Amino acid sequence: MHRARALYALAMLALLSACARQSAAGAVVAGAPGFFRGLWDGLVFPFAWVASLFVPEIAVYAVPNNGGWYDFGYFLGIVVFGVGARRTRVVYHTVRPPRDGRGARVVEGRVIRDDEA
Repeated sequence: MHRARALYALAMLALLSACARQSAAGAVVAGAPGFFRGLWDGLVFPFAWVASLFVPEIAVYAVPNNGGWYDFGYFLGIVVFGVGARRTRVVYHTVRPPRDGRGARVVEGRVIRDDEA
């Protein structure tokens, strides 16, 4: 069953990727933004996104760009150096003593009722 689902998902992904459109070879101009501009745009993405909500002239993604290298720099700017690079918080889990099913705790082989504690 899992194999059939995986094959179905892969087929759907291939079908959707067939709809992807690529620019013509001559569509990219020589001065189009490249890797480093993409890296910068990825770094300032959170600020540019908030500003773009209020100022319509601000865009979060440069179009036209030189394609894959701009996209790679943009990805690195967001995920590695930008908002995706934040440290996560450490979550501590406390170990609770097990219960015996009647609402009492079992501690070191002794059953302790809630009204005794």
